[in-house]
Amino acid sequence: MTAETKKTKKTAKKVSPIKVKASKKKVKEEKDEVRRIEEAERKKVEEVFVRPARGLGEKKKSYLYAVGRRKAAIAKIKLYKNGKGIITVNGKLYSEYFPTDELEQIVSAPMRSVGQADKVDIEAKVLGGGPRGQAEAIRLGIARALVQLNINFKKNLRKAGFLTRDPRVKERKKPGLKRARRAPQWQKR
Repeated sequence: MTAETKKTKKTAKKVSPIKVKASKKKVKEEKDEVRRIEEAERKKVEEVFVRPARGLGEKKKSYLYAVGRRKAAIAKIKLYKNGKGIITVNGKLYSEYFPTDELEQIVSAPMRSVGQADKVDIEAKVLGGGPRGQAEAIRLGIARALVQLNINFKKNLRKAGFLTRDPRVKERKKPGLKRARRAPQWQKR
């Protein structure tokens, strides 16, 4: 050890416990002050960004719940009565969530077929699968929720094919084959 490090160790030992306690109190007070400031800022932000339908002491809206599935996708649907036709998927508008117009039309088709496109709001949480499977899972969930809303919608939705669960899924790979059925290329020699 060098002479400087010995000196610093000696000076560290000479600090009285009273001064250490006083400095710890100061640090704790500073941390508490920072926490108070952060909480005040957080409350300001929450006041600005809280959704009016869900916060500030208002009563929660009631909804109808349904589940739709397609391939590996699972969609949980909440249908709110007396809405404006807003469809949200995983917190985004469905037009932002789905990349193509075709997928947007798939999602909104059941509501248009029964004339509820601008009368109910839909909140969907979907996971698994790709965009197409997710869109079709949401369509099935919306159709099931609409039947809960009004049993008379069932005939039109069934005729359009929106209430039928599409059971087709990817077939598993088999041993000795390249995919589910594709055999290796045959070689003569």
